[in-house]
Amino acid sequence: MHASLNRRGFGRGLAAIAAAASLPAWAQPGAYPQRPVELIVPFAAGGGTDVLARAMAETMRRHFPQNVIVMNRAGASGAVGWSELAAAKPDGYKLAIITVEMTMIPHMGLTKITSDDVVPIARLNADPATIAVRADSPFKTLEEFLAAAKKNVGGVRIGNAGPGSLGHLAAAALEDKVGVQFNHLPYRGANPAVLDLLGGHIEAVAVTPVEVATYVAAGKIRPLAIMGDKRIQAGWEQVPTLKERGIDLVIGGWRGLAAPKGTPPEIIQQLRTVMARTLQEPDLRATMAKQNMGEGYLDQPAFLEVIARDNATFRQLVNKLGIKA
Repeated sequence: MHASLNRRGFGRGLAAIAAAASLPAWAQPGAYPQRPVELIVPFAAGGGTDVLARAMAETMRRHFPQNVIVMNRAGASGAVGWSELAAAKPDGYKLAIITVEMTMIPHMGLTKITSDDVVPIARLNADPATIAVRADSPFKTLEEFLAAAKKNVGGVRIGNAGPGSLGHLAAAALEDKVGVQFNHLPYRGANPAVLDLLGGHIEAVAVTPVEVATYVAAGKIRPLAIMGDKRIQAGWEQVPTLKERGIDLVIGGWRGLAAPKGTPPEIIQQLRTVMARTLQEPDLRATMAKQNMGEGYLDQPAFLEVIARDNATFRQLVNKLGIKA
């Protein structure tokens, strides 16, 4: 009788093991994640990075068993949020959005945090920089805008998402290319800069299309040019590239997902899989397209190549233009 009970118990144990083995990795007893995950957005709420993070967090719920809670940690062009990520326990419960600025601001002395201090997981999107003005601005074209900057040295105020942000370096590179001088005004994220533009406090912003897309669609802001290889869609078809205007300059940004250094490889692999599935969801892609948030998903190996390339490019640009904090 005792042996029979043991056999039956052993059989039930084998059945339980087999059932557990057939479950997804995250459904295994004690497997990651067992509680909600925090996602740091290192910029102010309402900006392009925040918009993408919140849409992505919502869509991730279909492929991830826990909620992803977006936390805004603005400051120092992203360095405040990335410092928090780098210092976090590497257990997968604190992630962050990283952006192209991570390959810029270390070269300016704004932070010691680099891409080597975190684990990049996947690139989420890629988009060009843009120069935009209010719809009622006297500057109807890029040429008129640059002519005003040449005539009034330092008098044309151009807002950006912070010192060393993509917009800052894009506008500085444009200065260098055409021989003008802007009055660069850094903000704690793109959204505050855009709001000041709408309020008439500055003449222009240098940001990415997503950060002004809503206002462009509403007829309140007019983009003068984009810094991409080709024109973009979603109502921006008439906006020329710098190259079309005879200025050989291409500068673009990206947003990606990262974890703290030392995060277990199996958690990183799981997050790579989740991101691949999430970014294929039609409604998320539709949201991104509507916001003119260029698609640009890359899995970890290709993303690491982009980061290495941009590090080299922006190190050279920062040194050439002498941009220091």
